[in-house]
Amino acid sequence: MTDKVSKVSTSKGLSVIDTMVPGRDLNAYITAVNGIPVLTAEEERELAEDYYYRENLDAARKLVLAHMRFVVYMAKSYSGYGLSEADLIQEGNVGLMKAVKRFNPEKGVRLVSFAVHWIKAEMHEFILRNWRIVKVATTKAQRKLFFNLRGSKKRLGWLSKEEADKVAADLGVDTKTVMQMEGRLGVYDASFDGAQDADDDDAMLSPSQYLEDTSFDPAQNVEDEDYEQSSTDNLYMAMEGLDERSRDILAQRWLSDEKSTLHELADKYQVSAERIRQLEKNAMNKVRAVLEA
Repeated sequence: MTDKVSKVSTSKGLSVIDTMVPGRDLNAYITAVNGIPVLTAEEERELAEDYYYRENLDAARKLVLAHMRFVVYMAKSYSGYGLSEADLIQEGNVGLMKAVKRFNPEKGVRLVSFAVHWIKAEMHEFILRNWRIVKVATTKAQRKLFFNLRGSKKRLGWLSKEEADKVAADLGVDTKTVMQMEGRLGVYDASFDGAQDADDDDAMLSPSQYLEDTSFDPAQNVEDEDYEQSSTDNLYMAMEGLDERSRDILAQRWLSDEKSTLHELADKYQVSAERIRQLEKNAMNKVRAVLEA
């Protein structure tokens, strides 16, 4: 077989190795990969068998290089997500290499048909990681819904109840999930502290001005801890003024992890449950009087 891939010449001094790095010069990269000849079915099968059966890495390299133009084509279809096309291509190339590694030439399909899934999977994962600061979709159903719903919203705007029901039925999810994803698609990332060059009016609109968390105010924390410690000390001091039986009843009824019932304490002290209730009430009144003094 004629080695068409290895003889390809690229513009602007790019070597074949340089074409693996689209971020350096995207236009030169696209020109380079488009200059690599497309393999015939016979050439592709010969290279695939050489790698599959003999693990010839040079054959795998040629398969990857010959299909990079397809990755570029797929990356352009995701241009509306506001992410770098070079990064999308780079991620797609990773998927292409994974596809080549797993491609079985005996299955009777072309590599490009097999590689679509792997290229899309890597691009989708990259988009979900970087489209928002907080990952917008985590489960398989959410990931599928994200890409399908975003395409629909470009045509429909905000979904009506009937449209949401139809999308949910088509994708096999409930309508609530569709509405939740639509809400996620409608939000945007905002700087917590606002822009450095913002004027006073714009600065007041930044989240740092209205999302104040007072639960971590040092002065308030010290005050709360001091009050809690003081209340605990006073409680134990009040308990010390009770007789042993009354102190035990309060401890078993209110302070123990496994609280005792009136009947259990009645059996313990050989009195009626009503008597235990009276002792508990009297002890509570004595403790309350000490705490309120």
